[in-house]
Amino acid sequence: MSNRRRPSRGNTYRTGYLTSPQWFARRDRWFRDQLQAAGGWTCVGCDRTADQRELELHHLSYDGVQKTQTGWYADEAHEDLWPLHPACHELLHRIIDRDPLLARHRTRVQASTTALQIVRRKHATRGEEGS
Repeated sequence: MSNRRRPSRGNTYRTGYLTSPQWFARRDRWFRDQLQAAGGWTCVGCDRTADQRELELHHLSYDGVQKTQTGWYADEAHEDLWPLHPACHELLHRIIDRDPLLARHRTRVQASTTALQIVRRKHATRGEEGS
């Protein structure tokens, strides 16, 4: 299994699913549910609060995503989606992509969890430097 990000060309997940009405409806539902449960949104990478327009959702699992003959089926588990600022999301993916162990020899959950710890450490270190 590989966690590496694939180029957009020929990648139906990125060019199809992430631009589909089903994904946008699922994404909106995640934000609504999270607002009701927690009263707001926080980036899991830098721990800063944000509004819905400032966050992307990182998939820990694609188990709820299926391509059907009529389009996409979007039923990811709530906890399988992590809110991240775009810069934190990109950093998380770069960490996974650049580490062969994370990219090829760990599950997506393991790779994402390890990379998230690194992202958080980087933010904590930057915060200490700014003090």
